[in-house]
Amino acid sequence: MHVLVMNSGSSSIKYELFDMDHATTLASGLVERIGEERGRARHHLGDDEVTEDEPIPDHDDGFRRVVAALDRAGLGEELGAIGHRVVHGGERFAEPTVLDDDAVEGIRAQIPLAPLHNPANVTGIEVARKLRPDLPQVAVFDTAFHRTMPPHAHRYAVPVEWYERHGVRRYGFHGTSHAFVAKQAAHHLGRPLEEVDLITLHLGNGASATAIAAGRSVDTSMGLSPLEGLVMGTRSGDLDPAVVFHVQREAGLEPAEVERMLNKQSGLKGLCGDNDLREIEHRAEAGDADAILALATYTHRVRKYVGAYLAALGGADALVFTAGVGENSPEVRERVLSGLEPLGISIDAERNAVRAPEGVVAIHDQHSTLSVLVVPTDEEREIAEQTVAAVTEQPSTG
Repeated sequence: MHVLVMNSGSSSIKYELFDMDHATTLASGLVERIGEERGRARHHLGDDEVTEDEPIPDHDDGFRRVVAALDRAGLGEELGAIGHRVVHGGERFAEPTVLDDDAVEGIRAQIPLAPLHNPANVTGIEVARKLRPDLPQVAVFDTAFHRTMPPHAHRYAVPVEWYERHGVRRYGFHGTSHAFVAKQAAHHLGRPLEEVDLITLHLGNGASATAIAAGRSVDTSMGLSPLEGLVMGTRSGDLDPAVVFHVQREAGLEPAEVERMLNKQSGLKGLCGDNDLREIEHRAEAGDADAILALATYTHRVRKYVGAYLAALGGADALVFTAGVGENSPEVRERVLSGLEPLGISIDAERNAVRAPEGVVAIHDQHSTLSVLVVPTDEEREIAEQTVAAVTEQPSTG
């Protein structure tokens, strides 16, 4: 079966086509600047690359370009299903879901929980279902992996009616990434996923930590939205809620502006004006005080979560680094774990020098009681695998 994975943003469509029988990628691409004066579509079709620079008025036109590119390359005929990344499934969606009209309305109902993401996800789903009604289509939710969290981990200490009427609770995100690397880590350890306890660190421009007990998420750093938790590229992470009220009063900011600044102007960018860890590392090495502080704050927050999740789990079998920073920054990994020998964690400097590994790499030394692994993530492949599983178990109802 060939499975097309789609990730629809407000002005973009990212896609990847998988041959599931041979575990290979057949094509990938990005349609961007949708609705702008000048659009762009880039298609990687085997060894060929095609770029289209012209207006792309809407997602309908964008998806038509994807389908046309696949057809021109002779890759569209064997397409068997489409998997859609959906950021927020709320409390309704706990697993990949074959899409019908009712499911789409259910996803639309989660928009108040993810106003920045779910509207674009719904748009992509509607366009794909309209243009390819012959194919089963599946929604795979970033939040689904974390639906196994117990109430004491996912509930906030707020009035119960906030939870019951407005869904105020911890949902967690990056679930497809945490699920994928957990399986890869268990395979590397030579044990069933259900028998391992892990701490997974998805460190990229967005970042999150997850505590996994017996293969199931039991706590995670992101909450109601992707804003909570670790320091990120442009997001603040953990914050005293009173900060919001303080800057509204003292700076005269409207709630929407505070929300925008916490999501787009905070985190590493707020601390040093830059959200690219590579540039921040270069600046810190050159003695830039703001970059030094940003790097220290970023890694300190990750260390805190490692310690907290070791306590929550009562110990772990492995600690996993993944995503852009986790896979490519030896300095971040070393800063996060330095001095944690009393907790049973120590790494080998030469092994830790790895960047962009093609497979799982162990970077702990012989004294470490925990395995420390660098595991390349592949969220699109995880979505494709979950799509196949959902289609196999439950035929599409439209």
